[in-house]
Amino acid sequence: MELEAAAALGKYIGAGLATTGMAGAGIGVGYVVGNYLTGALRNPAAAAGQTATMFIGIALSEAMGIFGFLIAILLLFAV
Repeated sequence: MELEAAAALGKYIGAGLATTGMAGAGIGVGYVVGNYLTGALRNPAAAAGQTATMFIGIALSEAMGIFGFLIAILLLFAV
């Protein structure tokens, strides 16, 4: 019985650690948007050309959070 409890404990700890990527995604989005706004305020003429780059950065940051959540769900229910 102790071996099964240790396996369950390891599963829950691993899932919890995998979800920390979601916090990193929020921080990453803040950095991307903050740096975009800093650049846009310094040079408003170039802001329109960098909007697509900002959205790509946001999408990549959010994708890392979603991948972390996916790994957590897989650890909880597929293993």
